[in-house]
Amino acid sequence: MNIDIKNKIKAMSESKVFKIVIYSFGIAVAACLIFQAGVFVGFHRVSFGHDWENNYSMNFGTPYRNSLIPIGNFGNLPNAHGAIGKIIKIELPTIIVMDDKDKTEKVILINDDTEIHNMRKDETANDLKVDDSVVVIGSPDSKGQIEAKLIRIIPSPIGNSGPNQNNPNSTK
Repeated sequence: MNIDIKNKIKAMSESKVFKIVIYSFGIAVAACLIFQAGVFVGFHRVSFGHDWENNYSMNFGTPYRNSLIPIGNFGNLPNAHGAIGKIIKIELPTIIVMDDKDKTEKVILINDDTEIHNMRKDETANDLKVDDSVVVIGSPDSKGQIEAKLIRIIPSPIGNSGPNQNNPNSTK
């Protein structure tokens, strides 16, 4: 009797219907995992935008009047994991960067583990200056700030450094 059951199981596992069911189940599981990854990424992006908006007055000292997140338009959410722009204020251990992409001010937290580089040279937080162009990579925190893992000082984009090229009497 045991041999008969083993033969039936073997025959069932080798059948086309069984293979189709197993492959279909595998594809369904993979689709669910991909969907869940999208939900996870979207949740963290919206969460950062929400935290950024709720902590705006604490981070910048002024009331935030216009909603950053218009209903139905998620394209205006700030990048939660970094910034590319100019340093506009330094109060260590934080710096404020005006992001070139979305024109928002982002509070960047610098800690002992933050790597700071200027080209190939290692720098410290004390070497950062207002108007330095930087690329910041980090992780969002619950206050809408970015905990910097890497800050790279980059050359200022052409046309954005110094006085207006067309008007030599203008100042920075």
